[in-house]
Amino acid sequence: MSTITLEKLSALNAAYARCIDNDQLEQWPAFFQEKCLYLITTADNHDAGMPAGMVYADTRGMLQDRIVAMREANIYEEQRYRHIIGIPFVVEHVDTLILVETPFIVMRIMRGGETTVFATGRYLDRIVVAEDGGLQFAERIVVCDSTNIDTLLVIPL
Repeated sequence: MSTITLEKLSALNAAYARCIDNDQLEQWPAFFQEKCLYLITTADNHDAGMPAGMVYADTRGMLQDRIVAMREANIYEEQRYRHIIGIPFVVEHVDTLILVETPFIVMRIMRGGETTVFATGRYLDRIVVAEDGGLQFAERIVVCDSTNIDTLLVIPL
């Protein structure tokens, strides 16, 4: 694994987190390929091989629809996130496909200023390297450590 690729993976995660944390969610789907998988699940479900998740999308269009619904249809308490993302660990790198595991912590800041640890876990990614060297998610499975997931899961993790 080259340093350049590790730097690119870290930069991809940093840009992804910045997009969410800065409420630029309309740009979030562009991190994914057109045909993709975005799933938020628990470690227990993941370890048991259960494909159930709190959030499931298998196309970029579904991700875009999620953001439109969040902006226009859903009613929820104003909040924002702050991601802390660990160093990506490359599990496998074959040709243009990179399998990566990356730990994360997401803090949630509510309208009144209360800050809490909202989610911890790991991203399990299948990342595709484009011809121009750019990276996109073919798959991002968000595996949350806790089985106690707040029902206020609106913003992507």
